[in-house]
Amino acid sequence: MLKSILWPLWCRLCIALFLCFQSVYLYAEEEAAEGEENAPPPAIYLPLKPPFVVNYGGAGRLRYIKTEVSVRVANIDTGNAVRFHMPFIRNNMVMLFSSQTSETVSSQEGREKIRMDALEQIRDVLEAENKTPREDVIEVFFNSFIVQK
Repeated sequence: MLKSILWPLWCRLCIALFLCFQSVYLYAEEEAAEGEENAPPPAIYLPLKPPFVVNYGGAGRLRYIKTEVSVRVANIDTGNAVRFHMPFIRNNMVMLFSSQTSETVSSQEGREKIRMDALEQIRDVLEAENKTPREDVIEVFFNSFIVQK
């Protein structure tokens, strides 16, 4: 008799537990899907090789900048566009670095301005030549920045 009373209760308890765990699993799966949608795209870094070695500062004693530059892009298509237009980009980078003064390369603020100008140069080239959205070129990084005065 006790067995006949407990058996329906046991079945109901098992079904209730199954439904609870099922709803928790579905909720966790839904949260994971939302997290994937909000996740930033994977980083794609392209080094601009070989390093840039330019003289700067105009007339007088020769001064040099040696810098290694990397570009972060949003997708593979933009990375291919950077590779395709590399001669144009490198030319603009050489012109940018050679137009600097001793004051700009010596201060942190000056180097940050150079970095932002380099980003704008690359964005301008890709926008004009490849119709690439400006936001697809995310960032420019100096892996090294050596100045000889």
